[in-house]
Order: sequence, then C-alpha cells, then structure tokens
Amino acid sequence: MRTFIFFILFSMISCSFFGQTYQKNRVIILTDIEADPDDTQSLVRLFLYANQIDIKGLIATTSCWHQTNVNPKSIEKLIYAYGQVQPNLLKHESGFPTPENLLTLVKEGLPIYGMGGVGDGMDSVGSEWIIKVLEEDDDRSLWISVWGGANTLAQSLYKINNTKTKKEAKRLISKLRVYTISDQDDSGIWIRNNFPDLFYVVSPGDDYGSATWTGINGYFEGVDNTKISNSWIAKNIQQNHGPLGAVYPDVAWGVEGDTPAFLSLIPNGLNESEHPDWGAWGGRYELYKPDFSKTKEGGSIVTIAPETRKIWTNAIDNYTPYIPNEFGRSVKKDTVSFKNDKVTLWRWRDDFQNDFAARIDWCIKSYEEANHPPVPVLSHPQQITVKAGEEFSLDAFDTTDPDGDGFSFLWFNYPEAGSYKKSIEINGAENVHVASVTAPEVSKEETAHFILKVTDKGEPQLSRYKRVIVTMIPK
Repeated sequence: MRTFIFFILFSMISCSFFGQTYQKNRVIILTDIEADPDDTQSLVRLFLYANQIDIKGLIATTSCWHQTNVNPKSIEKLIYAYGQVQPNLLKHESGFPTPENLLTLVKEGLPIYGMGGVGDGMDSVGSEWIIKVLEEDDDRSLWISVWGGANTLAQSLYKINNTKTKKEAKRLISKLRVYTISDQDDSGIWIRNNFPDLFYVVSPGDDYGSATWTGINGYFEGVDNTKISNSWIAKNIQQNHGPLGAVYPDVAWGVEGDTPAFLSLIPNGLNESEHPDWGAWGGRYELYKPDFSKTKEGGSIVTIAPETRKIWTNAIDNYTPYIPNEFGRSVKKDTVSFKNDKVTLWRWRDDFQNDFAARIDWCIKSYEEANHPPVPVLSHPQQITVKAGEEFSLDAFDTTDPDGDGFSFLWFNYPEAGSYKKSIEINGAENVHVASVTAPEVSKEETAHFILKVTDKGEPQLSRYKRVIVTMIPK
C-alpha cells in the first residue's frame, strides 16, 4: 500500500517537474529515415523526451539522399524497442506515451523527390496528417522538425493555400514553426518564397559545413570532443542500456545531425522555442535575409537560390568557456575563446549529452539508482528592471535536487541574447547562489540576459537553467 501511495504522489510531483509547470511544445517529425543512421539515432533520443515534447506525428519522407523510398516500418521498429522500456521510464517521470499511441502517429509522404511530389493530386497520408493536426482546436504552435526533404510539408501548404480562404490559410500558417536541417530537396526554397510570413529556421543551401546544426557533431580544435566519440556512445548509450540503446546505430557520417531540429523544444529552463535569437541547446539564430553570395553548394543535387525574405538563420556567439579549477574558486574562465555560429550549439553539447546518457539509464535503472536533474528556483522574477549604474542581485537560494545530490551554481551574462551586446561581468564569485551585478551606463532602454546554470554532482552530471532578463533604463 505504501508503495502505491508513493507512486501516486511521485506521479503528481513529476507531472509538474517538482513545481515547475510548462507548456509542452507540439512537434511533427519529417524524417528520411534509412538515408543515414543519424535519423534513427535522433529518434532514440526523441523518444526519451516523449513525455516532455508533445509528439503529434512521425512521417517518413524522401530527400536528396533517399529519393524514391519512404520507410515508416523503420520508425515502427524503434517504437517497439521504446515500448519495452516505457514502463521503466515511468518510474522516473510521468507522461511517457504508450507505444500503441506512438504507432498511430507513424505516417508517410510520397516516395517522390522534392517538388515532383507537390501539386494537384500529390496529397499523401503525411501531408493530410499535418493539415489535420494544424486544424485541431489547440492554440499552441505546431513545430515541423524536418530531418530530410520538406516536400510533405510543401504539399500541406499547397493544399491549404488552394482550398482555404485567405483568412483561414493565414490563421493556420501562423501556427506553424519550421526547423529544417539545411535544404535536402528543392521544396525548401519554394516554401520560403511562397509563404513569406512562415516562421522558418534553416541554414540555407546544401553546404552542411556552413550550417549551425553541425555544431552537434563537429570535431573542434581546443574543445573536449569526448562526448561525441564512438567509445563514449558505445559505453553510455548503446551497450547495457536495454532495447532502446541497443538499436542506436553506429555513426556512418555524423552523429545525430537531425537532433538540433528538436533540441530547443525540451523544457530545461534555457530553451525558449519562440525565441531562436535567445540561444538554447539547438543553437542560436537571428532573423535576416542572408547574403546569397556567401551561400555555398555542398555537393548534393539540391539547387540553391537567393532568399527573397528574412529567415531565422546562422548567428555568431563569442564564447569563453568556464573550466574546473582545482584549488580555490571551483571554476575559472578558460584562456581561449571561440567565435562562430557553431559555438551557439556546441557550447551546450556536454550538457545535453549528459542528459541523454542519464535518460537512457532510466530505461533500465530504478529511481534510486539513476540520476535526475536539479531544480533551479529563483528568489525573484525572471524579468526585472534596474537603473543604469545600479547594483542588483540574482539569487537561487531555494534550488533543490530530487536525489539529494550536491550541486554547483554558475551565473553568466549571454550578451548576444539581449540588446546590450557588451559583456557584463559578475561582481566577485559567479559560482554561488547569489550573484551581484552592476548595471552598465546606458543611453536608452536595453536588455541583458543572465543565465543560471545549476549542475548536480551525480553521475552523469546534469544541468538545468534559469534565464533572467534584466531591462536597464537610463538614470
């Protein structure tokens, strides 16, 4: 009886993540699964967050690498593996959907490449499903996470545009949020040109080396790349982690190149999906019209063309990591800094890889054996206003950890996320629960983003965040 009561109480707590309520992001996945093992890798990770992200569709599609086949059965195979561990996942957090529920979401687009599959008579189960979900009585945005070609989405938009009133089409399209992993067919540029108001995140063209998303799997000099190594993956994901880890394939080209398309939908206190310019696990992006002369072709058959509108695309961070310090203050700034668009993503890579490793532990471990993320709690609102030159405090005294682990604090300014672009230093120690900051002199109202990162001392170490937006006004 006691066990039953504990389970009920735990479920009630975990539904709100220990008092932290959030609204799940809705997402439909378009995947050219079997074109590259990385789609399978990304689906394994996605299913481990299936209680935190509202998965509304899993649609098998084509791409420039996979032009005449779609493979919904490959998605189903992964769901069967997930089904074997779902009961154990529920011991750690509530809300993991049943495998039967996920199987109903598996659909397919046409086995036709690109714009050849868009137009009259080109509807598919997948394109119709996107419209059906979009028409549901739900005010939340609907994210379309495109891991291959985008022509199934293009067909949905084509039909909406040709069968709905202008008012209704505008209403439906306004709810869409699209993140595509580069351009993997010729429908991406068609979508952007024909639907200029559509919220669209992409590194345009087919030159993957110029894309922000490659920050997830790139090997970078001066950076610890251990957690994307094949040996780390084998030890922490593939082996001795149950059926879901066992179906995680070896890397063929690049590990999890599609994962950035949904990473920023995970509720971790840092991610704000409606604000790509704020920076998050999936990278940081700014809204502008790219210079076509700098857009490169990468060797696929996709034809690139100038953008005719603003899109959410590559942004640059100037990042100096904090590193452990053996004596005295536990952290110090590194002696090297990095400045490029890949930084916006890989700066969080150790954190989200540790999170992945912890959640796949949940597939096989009891609650007591596994690690769970800390819960940062601010002692003040997440948005505050101060005057120029004023000293103010940021405090997270009531932070807790569900496992009773010790944890570390780290406060830092994220200049690129706010309107005030100069770095604002923390006065004194940045690794204590209360941080002191002096607002700089400003001639007009400016905003500055301060990030609290709380990392537990469990295994693997897990991090959660709070973002404080400070509005600074002239004296």
